[in-house]
Amino acid sequence: MNVEEYIASGILELYVAGQLSEDENLEVHGYALKYPEIMKEIEEIEAAVLALGKTVSPGLRHNFEIISDIIDIQKETKVVELGKKDVNWSWYIGWAASLLLAVGLVWMYTQNQDLKKQIQVTETEKQTLEEQITNANTSLEKTQELLNTIRDKNITVIALGGQEVSPDSYAKAYWNKQEQKVFIDAKGLPEPPNGFVYQVWSLKLDPLTPTSIGLLEDFASDQNKVFTMNNPNESEAFGITLEPEGGSESPTLEQLYALGAIAAP
Repeated sequence: MNVEEYIASGILELYVAGQLSEDENLEVHGYALKYPEIMKEIEEIEAAVLALGKTVSPGLRHNFEIISDIIDIQKETKVVELGKKDVNWSWYIGWAASLLLAVGLVWMYTQNQDLKKQIQVTETEKQTLEEQITNANTSLEKTQELLNTIRDKNITVIALGGQEVSPDSYAKAYWNKQEQKVFIDAKGLPEPPNGFVYQVWSLKLDPLTPTSIGLLEDFASDQNKVFTMNNPNESEAFGITLEPEGGSESPTLEQLYALGAIAAP
């Protein structure tokens, strides 16, 4: 007989708990008398159970019927005694109650963690919705501002045509000279590659004098592709070039994407 395998099988725990049949109890009893290792293991299991039982209030005895149903203690099953005193079942009840309490605490902890996750998801969804509303309001305000600008009697509309580097590109500039503002509609420009940005220039033509009035930043994420810029200059034309991220001191003419002159009054 392999004593180690027999001990590891769990039958000794069932023996201590009174879960075996009478024949099985006799078999375990016989092995315990024959093998000291099995006897020692039974004594250790009983000691561990009794130690757990002592930590629970004796007032829990009235719950014996409920707990005995849970752990399925069969009162009629007879355990063959090994020359020891009678087992105090209240200690077993205390052990079972401790187990139930531990399970309850784990369940409560799990429920609490799930609730925290649900709250976090709700907060994230709320924040996302608020951002969407803010972006929608911003987009609506920009659209309304552009409409008001286009309808203003003092507005000058300048068409910017595509140049050699990108013939299909185009843009429009809406210049309100009185308010010193320019609205650039860049819907007709391709998305700039990573590390580059479009830069808008106010131009004097004779001699050619470019002055930067701003960058078309966040181009990819801007749905309307309409950008507002200050322009206090006496502009004669507007141009848009592709520059390294952060912009340049002077325009890169080889990367001139759109250009348009202001018609004489």
